[in-house]
Amino acid sequence: MARKTKAQPKKKHVDNPNVIGLHSEVLEQPITQTLEVNYMPYAMSTNVSRAFPEIDGFKPSHRKLLYTMYKMGLLNGARQKSANIVGQTMKLNPHGDSAIYETMVRLATGNEALLTPFVESKGNFGKYYSGDLSYAASRYTEAKLSPICAEIFKDIDKDPVDFMDSYDGAMKEPRLLPTTFPNILVSANKGIGVAMASDICGFNLNEVCEATMHFLKDPDCDLQKYMPAPDFSTGGEIIYRREEMDRIYNTGLGSFQIRSRWRYLPDERIIEVYEIPYTTKTDIIIERIVKLAKEGKVREIADIRDETDLSGLRIAIDLKRGVDPELLMAKLFRSTTLQDSFSCNFNVLVDGYPRVMGVRQILQEWVAWRVDSTRRRMNYDLGKKSDRLHLLHGLEAILLDIDKAIAIIRNTKLEAEVVPNLMKGFGIDEAQAEFVAELKLRNINEEYILNRTKDIAKLEGDISELKEVLASEQKIKQVISDELAAVNKKHVTPRKTGLVEPGDIVEVSLEPEVEEYPVTMMLSRDGYLKKMTERVLRKATTLKYKDGDEPFIEFPSSNTHELLVFTDHRQVYKCKVAQFEDTKSAQLGSYLPTDLGMDPDESVTWVIDPEDYKADVLFVFENGRVARVALAGYETKTNRKRLKNAIYGGSKLLFATVLKEDRDLALVSSDQRLINFNTSLLKTKTTNSTQGVLAFTAKNGRIVTMVGTAEEFLGGTASVEKFRAASLPSSGSPMKETDMKSLFDLEE
Repeated sequence: MARKTKAQPKKKHVDNPNVIGLHSEVLEQPITQTLEVNYMPYAMSTNVSRAFPEIDGFKPSHRKLLYTMYKMGLLNGARQKSANIVGQTMKLNPHGDSAIYETMVRLATGNEALLTPFVESKGNFGKYYSGDLSYAASRYTEAKLSPICAEIFKDIDKDPVDFMDSYDGAMKEPRLLPTTFPNILVSANKGIGVAMASDICGFNLNEVCEATMHFLKDPDCDLQKYMPAPDFSTGGEIIYRREEMDRIYNTGLGSFQIRSRWRYLPDERIIEVYEIPYTTKTDIIIERIVKLAKEGKVREIADIRDETDLSGLRIAIDLKRGVDPELLMAKLFRSTTLQDSFSCNFNVLVDGYPRVMGVRQILQEWVAWRVDSTRRRMNYDLGKKSDRLHLLHGLEAILLDIDKAIAIIRNTKLEAEVVPNLMKGFGIDEAQAEFVAELKLRNINEEYILNRTKDIAKLEGDISELKEVLASEQKIKQVISDELAAVNKKHVTPRKTGLVEPGDIVEVSLEPEVEEYPVTMMLSRDGYLKKMTERVLRKATTLKYKDGDEPFIEFPSSNTHELLVFTDHRQVYKCKVAQFEDTKSAQLGSYLPTDLGMDPDESVTWVIDPEDYKADVLFVFENGRVARVALAGYETKTNRKRLKNAIYGGSKLLFATVLKEDRDLALVSSDQRLINFNTSLLKTKTTNSTQGVLAFTAKNGRIVTMVGTAEEFLGGTASVEKFRAASLPSSGSPMKETDMKSLFDLEE
């Protein structure tokens, strides 16, 4: 059942007596109809008419601006004030002067947003890579079309593209611009529509032309051989990975990393960043570096300044003495947008429908469109030349008897009969007769007519050649290739963005350097953790504990190691030994439930040092189960501090230890039985929450009360082998009074 929008009650009273006409009835409308009638047309208009570029590489706003400038004669004429251009563009684009001017700014040479800009600018057009350096008002700046626009509008008057009415029907504007090169790949473009987006990186003009020429000959050619990677107006270096580029070239989706270029000035101890990724701006970079310095993560920098101006980009970083600039920049690359990712989403409108395509598919669509555009242009030329040839054939006919033509015109009484009489006299059609009749009197002579008719042979040759080309798509493609070669020769564009191999990247850790020294970790029953150095342990006579608290676990570790803290909520907390301060003998230590942010009713059950996570961990639970788990399951690549469901929760954890090699282990039950077994009986499990195997057979509520070694429990008074279990589970062997005496002494 479709939902309906709630009808509002009719308003009966108006508080403001000056307001009239508010008494209108609100009609009910199903929400599905609201979406279909009101929302969908808006969504389609946004996606098709605003957000995404078409196969010529332009959005409608770009196209309207450039075409207006072309009609204003700004391709070869002098610059005009930007305000005047904006005003003229409003005849085609009704979205306001500020939006039009912003479009012009991005297309301008001064803004440096495009590697191949279309607007030649004069004045302050800001800088694309600087958030602080904004552009001047349109009344102060001037602009004209750049030379590359000659390729954008080439032969536009020869019907290569369709024209349509402007928004008010007062003018005609082109649906697409007949670009002679694949501008869709040359100009970087970004658009956000409704439920979809587009992000197209730019490629080098000369490389695109070269690749397209080879594509015209062989659609299966290796495009990366001719255009290996994108190229950006802000320069920088792409960390080139072939598999990433293959995905982008084949699907139009994917990402790659781009980093800044810099140089070190040793005399001034300054790092100068002069090119940054296309995806960021100087103020964002500086703000992030300042934040890192305040947090103490970057201590090598004395000062940082944004010295970017209209002459170009410059970020100056003053270094402290003894700082290695290579290592510092490696650290900044990792922690700031000095190295950033560009996510590609090649969403292009083709015949009014958005399509995500790879580079090869885009070239395929562009070539198909360009073939059609070129055919239309050549058909236009063919028609004009055929018409001209036809008229010259009529002129040639009167060459045989000029006096007769003059006599016909002189002896015709009515003007309207001149053309019919010439048609009868020379056997020519109306168009030819009209052409002859319009000749000036001074041109009706043999010399003029002979000179004109000399063009007949040339026209016939041109027409024959045009028909031959139009009959073969391969020859049309050769025409396109020749035009690409001309663009390549005329508009030389050096590549700005370099390529760097991943192996040449210097990797550094952002973690602060940790001093390595041995420590002893002590955990109390209540969850207080002490980190004791050897010097403190040697001098300490007694260690302080809270009233009612006592020592629980003690094990050696290192200041550079990690700890795994197990709790009664089946959770494991990962922490670094270095994060705890060295404990003095008179201190209680760190209270783990608070320091690790545990749940209010959560308590610590055990702590171990996993070292390099290469060994196993052995768990003993109160219900008699033992589990051997690979420590690799607790190793995480990310900085996760808490792992949930990381241990068996069916019983209380009594004991845990790291197993580097197999050893004997003894368990004592509540009914005074002892079992001694070797850990080789246990298989290593990869699931952290495994329940393991049953060591003691379950009988009459039997539980494990003590864990250790048989030698510790028996005190050497009985044979250890007597209690050895060959397999698990085992009921164990009862302990004698002499054995139990050693056990009681151990408990005391």
